[in-house]
Amino acid sequence: MTITPSTATSVEAPAPAVEPIVRMDDISIRFPGVKALDRVSFRMFPGEVHSLMGENGAGKSTLIKALTGVYAIDSGTMTLGGRPLVISGPAQAQAAGISTVYQEVNLLPNLSVAENIMLGREPRRAGAIDWRAMRRRSAELLARLSLEIDPASQLSSHSLAVQQLVAIARATDVDAKVLILDEPTSSLDADEVSELFRVIRGLKERGVAILFVSHFLDQVYEISDRLTVLRNGALVGEYLTREILRIELVHKMIGKELATLESLESKTRQAAVEGDVAEVPYLEAVGLGRKGSVEPTDLAIHEGEVVGLAGLLGSGRTEIARLITGADRADSGEVLVRGTKKRLRTPRAALRDRVAYSSEDRKREGIVEELTVRDNIVLALQADRGWFRRISRRRQDELANSYISALGIRPANPDALVRNLSGGNQQKVLLARWLAVAPRLLVLDEPTRGIDVGAKAEIQKLVSNLADEGMAVVFISAELEEVLRLSHRIAVMRDRRKVADLPNEDVTVGEIMGLIASGAEA
Repeated sequence: MTITPSTATSVEAPAPAVEPIVRMDDISIRFPGVKALDRVSFRMFPGEVHSLMGENGAGKSTLIKALTGVYAIDSGTMTLGGRPLVISGPAQAQAAGISTVYQEVNLLPNLSVAENIMLGREPRRAGAIDWRAMRRRSAELLARLSLEIDPASQLSSHSLAVQQLVAIARATDVDAKVLILDEPTSSLDADEVSELFRVIRGLKERGVAILFVSHFLDQVYEISDRLTVLRNGALVGEYLTREILRIELVHKMIGKELATLESLESKTRQAAVEGDVAEVPYLEAVGLGRKGSVEPTDLAIHEGEVVGLAGLLGSGRTEIARLITGADRADSGEVLVRGTKKRLRTPRAALRDRVAYSSEDRKREGIVEELTVRDNIVLALQADRGWFRRISRRRQDELANSYISALGIRPANPDALVRNLSGGNQQKVLLARWLAVAPRLLVLDEPTRGIDVGAKAEIQKLVSNLADEGMAVVFISAELEEVLRLSHRIAVMRDRRKVADLPNEDVTVGEIMGLIASGAEA
């Protein structure tokens, strides 16, 4: 049975005895040509972890931005602690007790932990910053979260996971009643996720209402008490996490029969296993390495082949991808393109050999938020041609409209600013940019990170189709099931070196995890 938004809005999980700390009733927000939220209701309770679920473009980010004052609502009402909530910006939301920690940690790595925690709220004495008081207050906040971090240490000396925890410590310094965590685990390994969840549970015990946004279903079911599902800007329903099966949740999120998705994944895996590859590699790395980054590595990539790079964060999978695409310079080894030695010292040099790289950091190294969808799509092609050979507006429109249609970019408006698109649609715009330069090798680093199940399936299908058409693809993902589903061959990285390179013939996730854990070369 398919649940439509109009019938699903009545689905509501039973409330605890306490009153909601946050209540949003019949919230609507419109953008030019887009109804981002359509009479959506949402509530949060003290001492609960509440997950907001839905495909990219479902309205999750818009709802959060309405709650934090980034977007003004067109209609509806909001209350905080039973009182009307009317806010005009994030600073006012924070003053009211609503704090947000974003996926991309919004801190200053060149400053100390204490300076980041107290930034803008530094204690002063005789007009000057009281450094001792600042470090003492920071130590108190960190201790309250049971974190053993030196407040005087530079933030950049810590892992991304620790930086996330520092951001949470900063958010709780304002006596937060509501803490919003937007994709906080997207770049963390299992141990780091466990530490984050320990902190979340501690905040929950103190009565903080926590909004947890994640596309990892296992994590949602582990940490959440309640979840709300949105689809196409409308409410599907609110549910107690323990009372909704995962298969039912996926169904409600994507609005299509799960069998359709499973069929797509089955076809993608079959295409990956059965595809033919050329005898001579399109690109071959021989002893390619960089000190402190990745040990000398051999890697061959054929046309018509998807090569999956598997490994934990920091294993060297991203580092080798950056070396073969000119994003970083190697200090050992060489790269051959169709058997000819090449000096791929910059991404532009790599593009001349039709090697394109889509970075895992789509915010800083991918999309240009201030530009339109059209401008982002033609950007690499224009750079490849040179700025004195301008692409005509007619050709730009043809390219943009064809890729918007082919990739299902929403909204289907080439003049929309990319910053207003969901994460999944921003990723599709990036793919369109690189496909526009007609690459023969496309290196995709975490192309499905932080996007929903439906968008993942679409991108996976696209990767499979590109390989079927003869393109060489390097596919990097932290999700081993995804790597196995798509790849003809899998290179396993561990501790900055390649420990295995094996055909994807009945390989299991357990076998890959064993290689990652043991480091025994295969």
